[in-house]
Amino acid sequence: MTTVSQTKEIFRSAEAVCFDVDSTVIKEEGIDELAKFCGVGDAVTEMTRKAMGGSVTFQTALEERLSVIRCSREQVNKLITDHPPQLTPGIKELVEELHQRKVKVFLISGGFRCIVEHVASQLNIPLHHVYANRLKFYFNGEYAGFDESQPTAESGGKGKVISMLKDKYNVQNIVMVGDGATDLEACPPASAFIGFGGNVVRPHVKEKASWYVTSFGELLKELEKI
Repeated sequence: MTTVSQTKEIFRSAEAVCFDVDSTVIKEEGIDELAKFCGVGDAVTEMTRKAMGGSVTFQTALEERLSVIRCSREQVNKLITDHPPQLTPGIKELVEELHQRKVKVFLISGGFRCIVEHVASQLNIPLHHVYANRLKFYFNGEYAGFDESQPTAESGGKGKVISMLKDKYNVQNIVMVGDGATDLEACPPASAFIGFGGNVVRPHVKEKASWYVTSFGELLKELEKI
């Protein structure tokens, strides 16, 4: 278990930083917003809460929620247009600062690629640095499931992505930042984990994280010490 000062040191010298998206980079949970938009908000919010608490496997939770939502391609596109994801204050500045320091920035999400790509473009993160789940639709636009082969579709998936990034980009020092159980369990293979509670505090994550922050300003301040 790394200490706060060790975690800060790893963050300051990171070659790559990976951010969770829902309730971290953006203020909301994308799947809950999609559910509300499709008229099944309450049922799905409760399922998300259980998934985040780590009481069911991620893939099971994803499958169950999507089978309730059954969104069409048109509904997803309309959600992005009518209710674009809201960036968490400070994330834009933090990502800019990391990019200026030649640190690679990745988005690793259990949410949906179509929504996460929209977020990435707002933050000038290249789309090949996005790892998220893909929704599948029939030719008429109706919901057809999700791509179960994506590593982010299963428990432990974020860790698998980080292991792959280490090999692909030849980076050793890689930090995961996020609010949920799936982010916490990505360390190891991540060199360090920073818990984020700026939008929602998950007690289990707060308790386990050696460094827990409630604003991205705290991370920016740490970079200024270099």
